[in-house]
Amino acid sequence: MPKMKTHSSLKDRFKITGTGKVKRYKAYKNHLLSHKSGRAKRVLAGQPLMAQGDVRRLQQQLGNLK
Repeated sequence: MPKMKTHSSLKDRFKITGTGKVKRYKAYKNHLLSHKSGRAKRVLAGQPLMAQGDVRRLQQQLGNLK
């Protein structure tokens, strides 16, 4: 049986915390920031945890990430 490979594009899009939860990045914060308010940019600054239902979908593709 071959080894399971981590999906390459997902390696950079998600981070696994020490307790095994998955952190994701928010959309709309990479470019065109000059017309967005400071409050909007602060709201976009965090990295929220993914919902458990979505994490279950990603488990196979994120298999080797720790």
